[in-house]
Amino acid sequence: MRRPQIASTLILAAVMATTLVPVATRAQGQKGQLPSPPAGFKPPPAAPVKPYQPVAVTMPGPYSDPSFAAFRKELGEVADHKDRAALAKLVVAKGFFWMQDKDLADPKKSGVTNLAKAIDLDAKDGSGWDTLVGFANEASAAPLPDHPGVICTPAPPTVDPKGFQALIGETHTSPMDWAFPVHDGLEVRNAAEPKAPVIDKLGMNLLRVLSDNAQAENGEQPQFLRVATPSGKTGFVPAEEISGFGGDEMCYVKEAGGWKITGYFGGDTE
Repeated sequence: MRRPQIASTLILAAVMATTLVPVATRAQGQKGQLPSPPAGFKPPPAAPVKPYQPVAVTMPGPYSDPSFAAFRKELGEVADHKDRAALAKLVVAKGFFWMQDKDLADPKKSGVTNLAKAIDLDAKDGSGWDTLVGFANEASAAPLPDHPGVICTPAPPTVDPKGFQALIGETHTSPMDWAFPVHDGLEVRNAAEPKAPVIDKLGMNLLRVLSDNAQAENGEQPQFLRVATPSGKTGFVPAEEISGFGGDEMCYVKEAGGWKITGYFGGDTE
């Protein structure tokens, strides 16, 4: 699931560019899901854990257009009822894009057909409809560069690129080693257990995610991730309580008849 450099996470792109790391694509990372390395990838030895300078993260606010909030409510109701016919009316008929390394949308097929494939709407476990519910509940959005009138959700957080660049140099890490809490006051525990003793609390700052996190045996993301806090402590946080830079995004355009889903970044080709 990848998005080209026109991704809205311009902060990450800027930092990666100035540190000479290629930015041809944007890595996957839904809430609580950090980018996974390719099969057979062996990471280099991790840099030593030590205290680091906190770099503030400011989460985006809701998109200001009231009509967008009304549209999201309608989309949520359609998703709750799994009403595909109603969903088709909320998607552009033509011109839908589905971006990974390239545009995977089939121009010969309708927008809703392409969307359905991108989010696996026909999945037996209902996960495709759950994806729609998740996006319907996301209030933030940001303009898509070079696409006038198109906005994508969720919007990225605000981070000082120079501060991020300095942090990477200070810790000898890469940009993809970093994430951020989704709320202030996140508790760090001394074991990967929900009731383990708390050893630290996090503010809204960048958080180093250590490279020794392993996926569960079934290939799914672990419930807890091992992190290093600004104070230099190591511990565990719930995976769903932190977010990585990058991830699937839904894009919308406001037409004469109202808002429509016009594109998707991410998805699965299988």
